[in-house]
Amino acid sequence: MESLEKVTTKKLALYSGRTHPDLASEVAQHLGLSLGDVNITQFSNGEIRPRFAESVRGTDVFIMQSHYGIDGSSVNDSIMEQLAMIDAAARASAKRITAVCPFYGYARQDRKSEGREPVTARLIADMFKLAGANRLISIDLHSGQIQGFFDGPVDHLTAAPVLEAYIRQQAPDSPVIVSPDSGRIKVAERMAQHLHDCDADIAFIYKRRPKGQANVVEAKEVIGDVKGRLCILTDDMIDTGGTIVSAAEILLDRGATEVWAMATHGVLSGPAVDRLSASPLERLVLTNTLPLPENKRLPQVEVLSIAPLIAQALSAVFDDTSVSEIFSGENYA
Repeated sequence: MESLEKVTTKKLALYSGRTHPDLASEVAQHLGLSLGDVNITQFSNGEIRPRFAESVRGTDVFIMQSHYGIDGSSVNDSIMEQLAMIDAAARASAKRITAVCPFYGYARQDRKSEGREPVTARLIADMFKLAGANRLISIDLHSGQIQGFFDGPVDHLTAAPVLEAYIRQQAPDSPVIVSPDSGRIKVAERMAQHLHDCDADIAFIYKRRPKGQANVVEAKEVIGDVKGRLCILTDDMIDTGGTIVSAAEILLDRGATEVWAMATHGVLSGPAVDRLSASPLERLVLTNTLPLPENKRLPQVEVLSIAPLIAQALSAVFDDTSVSEIFSGENYA
């Protein structure tokens, strides 16, 4: 009896939800692909139904969505939309489904800080697994332990190479990399080490929070030499802008000549636009993990593209090669 031999061809398909299709289109362009058609129907009661326009049977499917509210929708809408797309792909016999979340929603709810609170970051990970995702990709998660919340492989990317390349080009002469609080010192330290060719130094801002008093900072001080230097604040996200603006003010008060801020995710919610436009920040450098509406495009804002890095990671996952090698293993540090 003759055996049947068949060479199977691997196929990659990239789909995007409606939160940030521009980023997904750019990633597709770098991969030499056309973005797939999700064909989302929205019913009058707000429910949605995605239906892929082409077969995904046996396909390596990447479903991309940043968790963010835009054009009247909420962060919850964007998460639900991605879950429905994953479920549709699983029921259409996709070979492998990767949830690509450039910005992972509820990342700050990664532990119980008080009694009777949820750990919503874990709940989101469980929902992705239940919907049918085999793998998760995200960028600069608020805390590393979220990688352990998902029951499957997690590729944790970092925007550091993109931000560091900008500093080398724009501020090559002895900048000071500043952590806005003690929690981000390791990240600032690693960035300064990578920028040793620029003679970068490190500093951080110490804040004392009285126990039991929310949003009260009793005293703050700059640890490190910033006098007469360009200071670059670095954080994973800028949301309401309070921390970064107060940090910029104290740096200038301690003799810094100029202050920039850099962050992977520009959430910029609530009072952020007013605060940042009135702040002494000369530049605010963000990546395009999140869409930036026109009303948030302040004169000092510069947006760098993260699409080439995402495309590299997706290509590595598809080819079953190492993602961490793209970052010399430091994306998990």
